[in-house]
Amino acid sequence: MSVDLNALIRCVLSDLEVVIEDCSAKIDVETLPEIEGDPRQLRQFFQNTIGNSLKYRRDGVAPEIKISGQIVDPGPAQSETGFENSQPPTCNITIADNGIGFDDAYAEKIFGIFQRLHGRTQYNGTGIGLAICRKIAERHGGTISATGVPGQGSTFYLSLPTTHATVNTDTGKTEAGDSFL
Repeated sequence: MSVDLNALIRCVLSDLEVVIEDCSAKIDVETLPEIEGDPRQLRQFFQNTIGNSLKYRRDGVAPEIKISGQIVDPGPAQSETGFENSQPPTCNITIADNGIGFDDAYAEKIFGIFQRLHGRTQYNGTGIGLAICRKIAERHGGTISATGVPGQGSTFYLSLPTTHATVNTDTGKTEAGDSFL
């Protein structure tokens, strides 16, 4: 299903409106592309990542979040058999904040289920939000990663194919479609 990421982000920001106003957050969203995907899952992805940027903010500093995206066309690549293997364009999305950040040594740990870098008394939550984000990225054939600087902020990188292929079980041929749904 085609998903307008701009409309989806507007819905997420509307859902988070009270929190955004309470902490005087500034959120800058560049024009994002349209991709194939599951709108409910992608909405959950943005709800979790933007929600984390709002939750893990520095004391006395208004959160600033920048969301940007672009389409990258990898072009044709040679497969192991020597035939050209055309890869679909990729949508690369970046979500950067000025929050508490984290040490890059924990960049993989934060995506584990029930993994927390901070105690429950300091920040509420279950420790499953970013694990869900990783599952959503993988379910769409993509990847998620993050970098951080303690006391300065975090940046999350989402890379998703813009289209998806399915295998027709009758013919065995690959066809365009949305197999992840």
